[in-house]
Amino acid sequence: QSCLSRQQLLAAIRQMQQLLKGQETRFSEGLRAVRSRLSTIHASLAKAAPEPPAASCPALQAPEDGRKFGSKYLVDHEVHFACDPGFQLLGSSTRMCQANGSWTGQEPRCAEISQCSSSPCQNGGTCLEGLSHFKCLCPAQWTGTACQYRAQTAPPTWSVTDDPAFSRQPRCAQIAQTQQCSCDPGFHMSGTASNGICQDLNECEVYQQEGGPRLCAHACVNIPGSFRCSCPAGYVLLGDGKSCEDIDECSLSQDNCTSGSTCINTGGGFQCVTPRCPPAAGNVSYVKTSPFQCERNPCPMESRSCHQAPKTISFHYLPLPSKLQTPAPLFRMATAAAPGRPGPDSLRFGIAGGNNRGHFVVQRSDRHTGELILVQSLQGPRTIHVDVDMAEYLDRVFQAKHLSKITVFVSPYPF
Repeated sequence: QSCLSRQQLLAAIRQMQQLLKGQETRFSEGLRAVRSRLSTIHASLAKAAPEPPAASCPALQAPEDGRKFGSKYLVDHEVHFACDPGFQLLGSSTRMCQANGSWTGQEPRCAEISQCSSSPCQNGGTCLEGLSHFKCLCPAQWTGTACQYRAQTAPPTWSVTDDPAFSRQPRCAQIAQTQQCSCDPGFHMSGTASNGICQDLNECEVYQQEGGPRLCAHACVNIPGSFRCSCPAGYVLLGDGKSCEDIDECSLSQDNCTSGSTCINTGGGFQCVTPRCPPAAGNVSYVKTSPFQCERNPCPMESRSCHQAPKTISFHYLPLPSKLQTPAPLFRMATAAAPGRPGPDSLRFGIAGGNNRGHFVVQRSDRHTGELILVQSLQGPRTIHVDVDMAEYLDRVFQAKHLSKITVFVSPYPF
């Protein structure tokens, strides 16, 4: 009897185990179904729910006779302003949206540049404002566009020199019992009619004082009866006799860059550059794939920080003249999809670092391209660094980031 009851007990236990196993399977399936249903509801709610509006500031308008750069009014975004030629900016050229919903700085306005404000009329002349020009009313005994010449008397001091090459005897002829004297072109009669001498006219200073067209792009050198132009070191005088053109030392192999560096031509000179990839940090490391590009090594699947780091880092060098008229597009970033793979459906551009960031803005030029624009003129010589990043998104999910490290070499001259 004990043997039978033991077999019955074992059978009952096996039956209970089977029953529990079936219950466990049904419970797991139920859990999976509930989890799946919850995920579906969560996804549909997340898609339907509007994103909370980001804190923003009121819209800004371009000043009259000026322009505005930047169309985003979210916190920490900047808007830049510039005036049309002939106008100067009063107020703030850059304003940033603060967390309290207000803009930094003062409202900008563009005021017309007064031609008479610099007091161009000399020797007591009265300045009259005209449309984009001025006129001087000169007192007696003074003449010239800026009242700088004495009428019918000795020439101004700037045309007199002790060098005998800069003065010569006039050519005189007796005409109808009166003596008529004249000077060669580029010379000016000095003294009285009976005791006159021809003094060289210093064209360089005459044009400089009159505010007329510049004789030379760089330096004017006065010579007897005429003038000539000269250019700074690193430039050559062009065939027109007044313009200067930069000498490309790199293409002419006039540089002294070592084999490990690359020559970059700049205004009036050159720079030897050696772009380097950032050192490895944690799971993020880079390999140089060309002289001016680094690519990130494959990331471990679980490393979020590695995937957020730039996938590519490229180096760019831009030579610029001094006081370049703004706004001036300097650089473009674009994306291209690999064959057979869907490209990003949206891009975000931003300035990620560098010095003097306030001189630049980044704005989208089309669906797949962004532009770096210079909005505040730069006076050289100086070197400026600015980092621009481009983030790719597909269905609003971050895909990859690309970083462009841009170095701007501003020359000392505006040509």
